Amino acid sequence: METTGARRSLTCLLLTWGVTRLLLLLFVFKVYVFPGPDVTSDVSAIYQGWYEVLRTGTFPLDDVTWQYPPAAALAILSPALLPGLDYASAFFVLAFLADLAALVLLVYAGLRPGRRLRGAWVWVAGVPLLGPTVYARYDVMVVAVAVAALLAGSRHPRLMGALAGFAAMLKVWPAMLLLGARARGSWAAAAVTVSGLAAAFAVTMPGAFAFVTFQRDRGTEVESLGSLVFHVARHHGWPGEVLLNYGSVEFLGPWVNIVSTAALALTGMAFGWLLLWRLLATRFEAHTMADAAFVAVLMFTTTSRVISPQYMVWLVGLAAVCLGFRAGRMAAPAALVLAACFVTVLEFPLWFAHVVASDPLGVTLIAVRNGLLVLATVAAARVLWRETVPRPEPARVPGQAAHAEEAPASS
Repeated sequence: METTGARRSLTCLLLTWGVTRLLLLLFVFKVYVFPGPDVTSDVSAIYQGWYEVLRTGTFPLDDVTWQYPPAAALAILSPALLPGLDYASAFFVLAFLADLAALVLLVYAGLRPGRRLRGAWVWVAGVPLLGPTVYARYDVMVVAVAVAALLAGSRHPRLMGALAGFAAMLKVWPAMLLLGARARGSWAAAAVTVSGLAAAFAVTMPGAFAFVTFQRDRGTEVESLGSLVFHVARHHGWPGEVLLNYGSVEFLGPWVNIVSTAALALTGMAFGWLLLWRLLATRFEAHTMADAAFVAVLMFTTTSRVISPQYMVWLVGLAAVCLGFRAGRMAAPAALVLAACFVTVLEFPLWFAHVVASDPLGVTLIAVRNGLLVLATVAAARVLWRETVPRPEPARVPGQAAHAEEAPASS
């Protein structure tokens, strides 16, 4: 009976994935038009433009929208693997295959002892909640590598480290996967992978690390937590404006630098909390590495100056790995992340014009989405701390201790 139930659950899982992914493909290939701005334009215009530059053997040095580590060039160049298709179509197919790869990994892991398919269900449900944006950005490719790294976990520490290092060279944030790694082999493999890739790109392609400067100069994006200050301030005479800047729609004007600095300070505080946790944590289980990565990425996403819609797929992937463990306790934070994904597709692309206009609908959507992320962050951090950091024993008063020792045993 148990085997039959598992087969039915797996069949339902695969059917749901197939139907939802078919819908995503129909949207990105524009068989059906998804409401709001065209989310595929980044692929056909920006990515393809980078592709043409990268093919010449250099990074796009004069384009401030190039804000990615050097291995991101591999993702941008990857449509060349499918020469029979135009660039955009090949990219969408590869994004679909990355989605499939993540599903296969989660299902394979979910069928092992001590695991469950609940994590795969999070992936199946969470990705389509974000709409076609998932297939129109290369983040899903990064998440597939990150999922593979976490699932390798403590059983294959060197493989885990190498995959995490490679993913970090694609988009930085997967470096946080190492937070909960205890084996030195993981850190060593990550260091070797990052160093090797960095050296190879630095020698062979000029401008490999120009992205560092471009990232430093970013402002406060209209979907970030800090943007709520200016969404409200616009209704009270704030003289700034909303413009496309550094590849995203940002607030520009008085006090923006202060809010951006405050966001960086919050990120610094999050890093301090994570460092303190790592120093005090003593109880490490099989799921702790995934839980720590989930908490870390939640913290850095929520406090970031930029919360682009595609960032949410990072959280979906990590939540899926966490819930794949039977002993995991991240169900509530994962549910909050899924709710935030649904609100995200409402604010972008569906009603993004309302967000840019800072009207009541737009402000409400941003406040709700970011509020859900804050709640998810706090809840996940609380679970991680309680499960891994031992509670200090209450100090005894000397007189009470002596009295307890002299007290006769009850018959």
